[in-house]
Amino acid sequence: MNYPAWDVPYLGSGWMIGIVAIIHILISHFAVGGGIFLPLTEAKALREGRKDWMLRLKGYSKFFLVLTGVFGAMTGVGIWFAIGLASPNGTSALIHNFVFGWAIEWVFFLVELTLAMVYYYTWDRIPAKLHLTIGWIYAAVSWGTLVIINGILTFKLTPGPEWMASVGTGRESEYFFDAFFNAGYLPSLGLRTLACLSLAGIWSLYFFSRLDGESDGKTKASMVQWSSMFLIPSFLLMPVFFAWYVFTIPADHRALLELGISSASAGTFTHVTRMTILSVVSSATIALAVMFFAWFQPTELKRGHALSILFLALLATGSTESVREFLRKPFVVNGYMYSNGVRVNQIEGFNRDGYLTGSVWSPVSPDAAFHHKSVGERMFQGQCMACHTLDGYRPIRKLLAGRDTTSIGSVLKMLHDNAPESPYRKFMPPLVGTEEEIRALRDWLAVQVAPASH
Repeated sequence: MNYPAWDVPYLGSGWMIGIVAIIHILISHFAVGGGIFLPLTEAKALREGRKDWMLRLKGYSKFFLVLTGVFGAMTGVGIWFAIGLASPNGTSALIHNFVFGWAIEWVFFLVELTLAMVYYYTWDRIPAKLHLTIGWIYAAVSWGTLVIINGILTFKLTPGPEWMASVGTGRESEYFFDAFFNAGYLPSLGLRTLACLSLAGIWSLYFFSRLDGESDGKTKASMVQWSSMFLIPSFLLMPVFFAWYVFTIPADHRALLELGISSASAGTFTHVTRMTILSVVSSATIALAVMFFAWFQPTELKRGHALSILFLALLATGSTESVREFLRKPFVVNGYMYSNGVRVNQIEGFNRDGYLTGSVWSPVSPDAAFHHKSVGERMFQGQCMACHTLDGYRPIRKLLAGRDTTSIGSVLKMLHDNAPESPYRKFMPPLVGTEEEIRALRDWLAVQVAPASH
């Protein structure tokens, strides 16, 4: 336990990451898809002589700049802040193994922001052809940020075999491209690109829904229908890329998805089942809503309709990302680091020498009883709190309610042994530490779940 613990009551640190990340994805994917939408729409307007489109597109580019450049950047920083506190070991591993990748991504991001500002502030100030060229360059650079970040995200579930073989040798950085261009890279890039186009259409529907259906009826109808068309590639191609992506998931993790889906008919709604159903239903509802409210009646599309579609996109994004995260259980990086930051190759040493050995956050106290309690609390903070809270999300008090010290000790022994037949093995990291540390955790948990005296 090399870092202080970040205790987020009730919600848990994992959901803090999730909330910020889902909002960020909704905006950052629009930064990519919208970057394609802008030059495509401008090119169409120039080709057809649509001055009404050009006028509205200038306002749209300002909306795009503020949303992506301000709120997108802020939530991006928020993700780094949250993951750095919630999973410092995991964050450190990603930084150290992809220093070159992160450097490229940050350069692309700076160029992307600069081009977005140049694109907006040069409306009607430079030749139309040059302005359109700037838009296309922005689109390419913006998609480039997705190309880079996608490799790091997919690495966490499907790290390359050569990189995995190098773990512990100190030569991991030599296998950067094996880790980056992993098995899940291409199908995930396809899925995210399609999602970017869909979000470009959805955000555009929100912006153009504000046009007056009476005074700007023809302009509104054409721009709303044009925005709707950006969702078509997703609904045609996403099933293909999704099937490809599922095929690349390691068999033991794919079994979690298959179990969750197959158990739905029996009424067993696991987390992955609920999130998969929510993703499918919200996506299908978006398709129907866009068809009936935007395509067939474009002048009647109101801001409330567009906001409802945007909310459905938030649900679809959140549930899909939740499934992706859940499939990695119990790892942060599959086969390398568990969700609580313990590396697979550290287990033997922690069990022999102690989990808290050398930790500056667990000082030795001359009071034996206080030290025993402190060790138990630190064990919980370091190994359990990444996924559990005491009273909120996945609450320990509820999960262990009614158990006495002996019963809690039996559960902890099962987690420590991590036998192949253990029901917890697929979802939870092994509990590491010496017998004394595990006893301290047992006693601390027993105090936490004991009924309050009156």
